[in-house]
Amino acid sequence: QVQVVESGGGLVQPGGSLRLSCAASGITFSLTAFGWYRQAPGKEREWVADITSRGGANLADSAKGRFTISRDNAKKTVDLQMNSLTPEDTAVYYCKPQGFRTWGQGTQVTVSS
Repeated sequence: QVQVVESGGGLVQPGGSLRLSCAASGITFSLTAFGWYRQAPGKEREWVADITSRGGANLADSAKGRFTISRDNAKKTVDLQMNSLTPEDTAVYYCKPQGFRTWGQGTQVTVSS
């Protein structure tokens, strides 16, 4: 059974940073690509970043220059380092292993002064 658990969200002031982490089980982690997505209130879920099984990363335009996605196959985690946060980054952030239908419960990120 595939399970995904996101963590690391919270309340941060504009300009601040957060590091989100995604732990996955029930899959061959090292062979699986992952994506981070977010859903703001009243908006559709949108793609933020993804990372291939070999560590190749892609970022949405809104994330470029501010966010970094990385993975640790030994720990079976995928992290999203978010810097220079703005109120527009407020959303529930989700991690998803590519090729699987499983979504985690998400972690809330709120950027506010």
